[in-house]
Amino acid sequence: MAQEHTKKSATNTAPSFPLALAGIEEQVRVVLIRGGANLKERLLSMGIQVNDHLKVIQSGNKGAILVAKDENRFMLGGGMA
Repeated sequence: MAQEHTKKSATNTAPSFPLALAGIEEQVRVVLIRGGANLKERLLSMGIQVNDHLKVIQSGNKGAILVAKDENRFMLGGGMA
């Protein structure tokens, strides 16, 4: 899943990178979901979709990440992140 910093540069664009590279406490926006229909369906069932804002709560082993969207928290495995 690609995402970007919520802070915009002067050109109103921000670099995108895999969610697994985001730092703890970082606020990000989902800009692209790279993966097949199953991944997209799984994320959608969790309530995560393109243009959503997420906060990285914790980063674990092998790329697993705990993220928050509003009051909800989701643990994403390294393959999803």
